[in-house]
Amino acid sequence: MRFTVPGPRSLAGQLFAMQAVLIAVVVAGYALFTYVSDRSQAEEAAARQARAVARSVADSPSVLAATRTDDPTAELQPYALKVMRDTEVDFITIMDPRGIRWTHPDPRQIGQTFRGHTERALKGQTFTETYTGTLGPSVRAVTPIQDGSRVVGLVSAGIRVEQITQRVQGQLTALLGVAAGALVLGAVGTYVVNARLRRHTHGMNATELSRMHDYHQAALHAVREGLLMLDGQYRVALINDGGRELLGVAGDVVGRSVAGLGLPAPLTGALLASEPRVDEVHLTASRVLVINTSPVSGGERRGTVVTLRDVTELQSLMGELDSERGFTQALRSQAHEAANRLHTVVSLIELGRAEEAVEFATAELELAQALTDQVVAAVSEPVLAALLLGKTAQANERGVELMVSEDSSLDDGLLPETLPARDLVTILGNLIDNAVDAAQGSARARVTVAAYTRNSGDVPELVLRVSDTGPGVDPEHAEAVFQRGFSTKPAGPGGRGLGLALVRQAAQRHEGSLTVAEADGGGAEFEVRLPLRESGAADAGVASGVPVAGGAGGDA
Repeated sequence: MRFTVPGPRSLAGQLFAMQAVLIAVVVAGYALFTYVSDRSQAEEAAARQARAVARSVADSPSVLAATRTDDPTAELQPYALKVMRDTEVDFITIMDPRGIRWTHPDPRQIGQTFRGHTERALKGQTFTETYTGTLGPSVRAVTPIQDGSRVVGLVSAGIRVEQITQRVQGQLTALLGVAAGALVLGAVGTYVVNARLRRHTHGMNATELSRMHDYHQAALHAVREGLLMLDGQYRVALINDGGRELLGVAGDVVGRSVAGLGLPAPLTGALLASEPRVDEVHLTASRVLVINTSPVSGGERRGTVVTLRDVTELQSLMGELDSERGFTQALRSQAHEAANRLHTVVSLIELGRAEEAVEFATAELELAQALTDQVVAAVSEPVLAALLLGKTAQANERGVELMVSEDSSLDDGLLPETLPARDLVTILGNLIDNAVDAAQGSARARVTVAAYTRNSGDVPELVLRVSDTGPGVDPEHAEAVFQRGFSTKPAGPGGRGLGLALVRQAAQRHEGSLTVAEADGGGAEFEVRLPLRESGAADAGVASGVPVAGGAGGDA
């Protein structure tokens, strides 16, 4: 039959067991050494004490005088007992040169022969020895009482070995008490450390922590969303594969400061913020990210947990949906106006004014056709033409005149496949939305759009220019206006400051540029220049990038 001794399972239990064994070994070794050493020292000290007491008694004049009397015991016995009490020795025996006791702690031993050696003392020497007498084993000193050169008596003072042993045992007991106290203190300290450790580890032992670490590592690499953990100094403590991909960082970034990762300034500012962020939209070079930050605190700031979600495609679909919603509202408005005009024509016919009805209907048709012909003649690219017609209707509904400049010229099929129509809608749609917002309410609310191609060096480029008659852009904000979150208008339910940031992102994705200047008639003028490259010369990453559609409520 096999017996297994259960061992301590927790880390604190193992530490306590090791501590107890270590203290027991140290105490046992030290106790043995102390016992042997202290006993030897105690015997030497007892011999010195007995020698000093014996010499003091032998040199006392009253003792010498008592030895000359007929009954020395009468004077010496009280004296010896008093000295015993004062010097804490077990016995003082005063005797004649023959060894007949004059004094003894036990009065019945007075007059008996002294048990021990006296030969050396009779020769005038003082010596010490361990001898077993009437009181048991003792460490004693024997010295002569001299009257001149003649020995007239002997004195023996001693301490019992039992008393010496008790002294050593007292020291050993004190040592064991200290060891027990150290063990108790160690147990209390171990309990406190164990309680603190369990509080910090939420009650998990070492095995559970190891298993949790394995799950933690597997989960980090399994999730597609980005996860970033920062320490209290805003250094990267942990980042998963999704976080590396979404932030566009490579190499070993653990331990590096967030400010040194080369991220866009608004995104860096959000990661360095001390307050939590909830579903904030931020832009990188090619992505639209939603970030959430949550500080980790336990009485003090310990770090930040950041989650990242890629909503580039979702933002694109939302932008397209907003554009379609705008077109639908424009069509509804035009249908309402068409119904009003139709009622007018019918009313004129019912009144017998057929010629006036024909003139009114013809004028409306000519106006609509003229607007369509103007846009199509300037921009025959179908997606941009449809966008301009829809934006024109939306602008008219808001009391803003949208015009296509005379120098616009963009034929169908001119744009390469590397420049998708969706990106053009993103750029032009957001610029027009901003311009209409800026021009609305001005004295002469007008937005002018120009779209044409020109040669710039060896590479042709597409120029998209949108100007308005609004208040313009402060030169101090010429760069900040393109940052995500910057806006001169009140924030709406969906937030502000995203449109121009999306425009610049799309322009930079195609290695283009976006600038702002003052328009000729006042207001702001935004200009985008995009190089037109053939498919074979274009970068594959540009062609595969997921853009964001325009008309998504973008603004500056």
